[in-house]
Amino acid sequence: MSEKDANVISGMVLRGSRNVFTVRPDCADAAGAPGALECRLKGKVLKGAEGFYNPLAPGDRVKAQIDPEHTGTGMIVAMEERRNIFTRYNQKGGCSQLIAANVDQVFCIATRRSPPFRPRFLDRVLLQADIAEIPAIIVCNKIDLDDGDGGDRLDADERLEDFRRIGYEIVEVSARTGQGLDLLRARLAGKHSVLTGQSGVGKSSLLNALVPGLDIKVGAVNEKYDRGNHTTTLAAMIELAQTPSGFSLLEPGDAQTAASADTWIIDTPGMRRFVPDGIDKETLIAHMREFEPLAGKCSYGLSCSHRREPGCKILEAVHAGAIHEDRYESFLRIFDELAGKIAGKHNAD
Repeated sequence: MSEKDANVISGMVLRGSRNVFTVRPDCADAAGAPGALECRLKGKVLKGAEGFYNPLAPGDRVKAQIDPEHTGTGMIVAMEERRNIFTRYNQKGGCSQLIAANVDQVFCIATRRSPPFRPRFLDRVLLQADIAEIPAIIVCNKIDLDDGDGGDRLDADERLEDFRRIGYEIVEVSARTGQGLDLLRARLAGKHSVLTGQSGVGKSSLLNALVPGLDIKVGAVNEKYDRGNHTTTLAAMIELAQTPSGFSLLEPGDAQTAASADTWIIDTPGMRRFVPDGIDKETLIAHMREFEPLAGKCSYGLSCSHRREPGCKILEAVHAGAIHEDRYESFLRIFDELAGKIAGKHNAD
């Protein structure tokens, strides 16, 4: 083995920005590697990352060559094959944007109020998880604020019940009171998970409640617009070890991290828009759970717009109550949006 080959290690991307990535080596003492390396990419294009807005995401597996002259630095020379990716369509770049790679499950955080329940955002995240064939779980946070039976609460409960009906698990929690956190810990334990949601739904507060000592900055909901402010600025992997009382935080520079971590959470910045990626309007129907059994069965087949055509099975299912009216409306908006991509128009909810 040459000296050059001896300096090449395998590792996992924890975070990255502007083509500089933090990589945790699998073996912290391999070739003198520290607990974490700050790595740049070798060359302009990384094989396997062509066509993406960003070449790598937390969870990616890479090969990195250690720089013996600059401690703690290296060069990413190759990417290992991904088992899956969780993405969204980047409107600015006109291409796929990587959010996370090699994950076991997606958690979409929502609230009934503060900020208000936005089921169409959930529809989009759940759709993207199904496109990637990654199991998805809805986490309804801030349930301590759910007292009362106003119209907004009833609308949220109706949609959440419909999500349950079509097969999505819902975990109800309160980061403030701790209610439901044991169940959420159980769902997270031993897996690679990505947490996503709109700004203000309390992802940072949830993580702080789940992991003592994490101390992520928490922002308040903007009272004027009733929506959150961004506090997390880039997606990052949090490595955890299980303890009798829950989780303990492992630092990337800890030489024992690779051996000790058994739970990984990718925290993502709050999003106000989520444009689905990797499908077109003709295949959308095949990736929404209660729509999929009807794919291709309309009188006009896959060319059906599902709006007014006689013999449209989607319309029949809506009228029969098998598809919720609001899910149908969400489907139409995404359908039009995907059609608009072709014409260069990107109008997200």
